Amino acid sequence: MSGRDLRDAVALVTGGGKGIGAAVARRLAAEGLAVIVCGRDGARLDAVAAEVRGRAMVADLSDPSSRDALLAAAGDVDVLVNNAGIAESASLARTTDDIWERTFALNVTAPFALCRALVPGMAKRGWGRVVNVASNAGLRGYAYTSAYGASKHALVGLTRSLAVEFARQGVTVNAVCPGFVDTAMSDRAVDNIARATGKDGRAALEALSPQRRLMTPDEVAWAVWSLVPDGARGITGQCLAVDGGQTA
Repeated sequence: MSGRDLRDAVALVTGGGKGIGAAVARRLAAEGLAVIVCGRDGARLDAVAAEVRGRAMVADLSDPSSRDALLAAAGDVDVLVNNAGIAESASLARTTDDIWERTFALNVTAPFALCRALVPGMAKRGWGRVVNVASNAGLRGYAYTSAYGASKHALVGLTRSLAVEFARQGVTVNAVCPGFVDTAMSDRAVDNIARATGKDGRAALEALSPQRRLMTPDEVAWAVWSLVPDGARGITGQCLAVDGGQTA
C-alpha cells in the first residue's frame, strides 16, 4: 500500500537495549511508531522501553527456541531492524570454530530467521521495511576480523537477495553499514589496539575515517529512519555506509 500511516506501524529493534539499537528505538518512537526492543539485558531493555513507551522482550536471538518465543509474543511487525550483533577480533589462526559459529549465529542466522518469519506477512499486507545494521566491514576487508567480516558480507548478501525477491510486494530491504561508532563495541576495539600496540586506540580508529572521528549512534539511527518512510519506497537492496567517507 502507498501512503502508509506510520502511527499504527510496529517496529521490532533487535539489540535495542543500548548503543545503536537504543538510538534507533528512540528515533522510530519519535516518528510515531510503536517500538518493541529485544535483547538479552532485561534491565537495559526495560529502561529503553519506558523511555519510548514501547515494549521490552528478553530474547537470545542465537537460540531458536528463544527466537520463536519472541516472534510469538511480538505478533505482526511492519518495520524490522536487525541490529543485534557481536564482533570479536582474532587472527585467522586464533579464530576458533566457536568464534566463527557464535558470530554467524547472531550476525547472520538470526536476521535470516526473523526475516523468514516476518517478511512474508509484510508482503501479504502490502507494506514493510527491513533495515539490517551491517557494517562497512561488509563492504571492505579488515585484518583480524575474518569471522565478523564474513558475517557482515553475508548479511549484505541476504539484504540484496531479499530486496529483489520482495521488490514488487511493497517491502524494501536495505542495510546500513556503519564504520566505527562511539559505542561499547568500539571501546573494546580501542582497548585491544592499546594492548597490542601501546598506542592510543581511539585515535587509531578515528584516523580510519576521512572525517577523523567516530560516528555516533544517533547518526546511524537517522540513516535507519531515512529508509522507513513511504518516500523511501524506491530505495531497496542498498547498503548505506555511515563512516565519514571511509569506503568512498
